[in-house]
Amino acid sequence: MTTVSRHSYAQTIDLLQKAIAGAGNRVFAVIDQAAAAASVGCSLRPTSLILFGNPKAGTPLMEAFPLVALELPLKLLVWEENGSVEVAYVRASEIAERYRVTGMDPRIAAMDDALAALARSVG
Repeated sequence: MTTVSRHSYAQTIDLLQKAIAGAGNRVFAVIDQAAAAASVGCSLRPTSLILFGNPKAGTPLMEAFPLVALELPLKLLVWEENGSVEVAYVRASEIAERYRVTGMDPRIAAMDDALAALARSVG
């Protein structure tokens, strides 16, 4: 899913981090992929990956379905292109389908709702 932010690139990242924490989640890392590219002499539009989650939500998924750990923590991708700031994420339900997660529908739906709410908070 992709949403256009109504804020600048830096503001979008800041607001998302605040919204993540405000929802009771933890920001594990913000990876500035453009800075990483620049460190090896490459050029990349402003691009950052925010890794976040709540161990209370993710741990039971990883315990029951170990391969889900390849996708957790959840991620938001923020990038700026042609004056537009975009926010993208993979829905938890897509992850659940990919790894054949069963019996966790309410948890997956809550994660989908949380991701959508975060995207809406800047859109």
